[in-house]
Amino acid sequence: MGVDGSDRRQGAGQLLAGREAEIDAAARALRAGGLVLLPTETVYGLGADAANPAAVTAIFEAKGRPRFNPLIAHVADLETAARIADFDDRAYALAKAFWPGPLTIVAPIKDTAAVCDLARAGLDTVAIRVPGHPVSHAVLEAFGGAVVAPSANRSGRPSPTTYADAVSETGDKAAAALDGGPCAVGLESTVVSVLEGQVRLLRPGAVTRVQLQQIVGPLAEAEDDAKRSPGRLALHYAPDAPVRINARSAQPGEAFLAFGGGASGEGVFNLSPGGDLAEAAANLFAYLRAADRTKPSAIAVAPIPEDGLGEAINDRLRRAAGYIG
Repeated sequence: MGVDGSDRRQGAGQLLAGREAEIDAAARALRAGGLVLLPTETVYGLGADAANPAAVTAIFEAKGRPRFNPLIAHVADLETAARIADFDDRAYALAKAFWPGPLTIVAPIKDTAAVCDLARAGLDTVAIRVPGHPVSHAVLEAFGGAVVAPSANRSGRPSPTTYADAVSETGDKAAAALDGGPCAVGLESTVVSVLEGQVRLLRPGAVTRVQLQQIVGPLAEAEDDAKRSPGRLALHYAPDAPVRINARSAQPGEAFLAFGGGASGEGVFNLSPGGDLAEAAANLFAYLRAADRTKPSAIAVAPIPEDGLGEAINDRLRRAAGYIG
């Protein structure tokens, strides 16, 4: 359950005493598009402004082997969460029972500007939680918006649960880093989806299946919603039009996602005129949607280099084209 209010206030006082300037500096860094190492009760996270696609892209780059999974949006309170996500009675019941704390709720997105398309992996849902750590809570209050913060490790390594480990992993990528002591939970949050009246456990964590069932009753099978969970390989937005990759040009009736070369014109959406993979990654989902809205016979996509962020871009494009199940 959520941490008792008196205990939370006492712990907050001990961890936050004299740190106002540090907290404000972290909030300013987030507003400027920088990354911030944040302690939570689960693991240390590498945080960015959830509304800023370029900042979110920087997280994927910093972690070393980017994959476009949906990221968890961390907010200061239930009221903020309910402005971003469409919560039904079951979602509210879970939030009131376990927040602040290590439970992430996947629900339909309400405010798409608050958590950008890239952070949601192009999905029509958002993963959101209120962390139970006083330092991250203070930063979220000072920042005023949602912060996505996947674990601060480089890909393939254990999630950091101490400040020293977090700094050694991705500290060189962060504009600010906050020491919150050892993480109390040390496991990533439990993730549940609450969609169309069904509650599904997508990722187990500190909030157990039994605890969830005590609040909402029996859980539904999770297979259909697994892609919506952070920490699981997820499909991005699949357009209605078929996707043709590694195309040098568009055929009649096709839209064209170009990369570099200054390509432009009707039906052309250039992911990055300058050939910048970070820019292409930030634009990918939005441009797929924009191309699809033109009702093309297909969406042709120019070749994308496989290095760096190109690996993730090509992975998502191959899935959109049906080459990966």
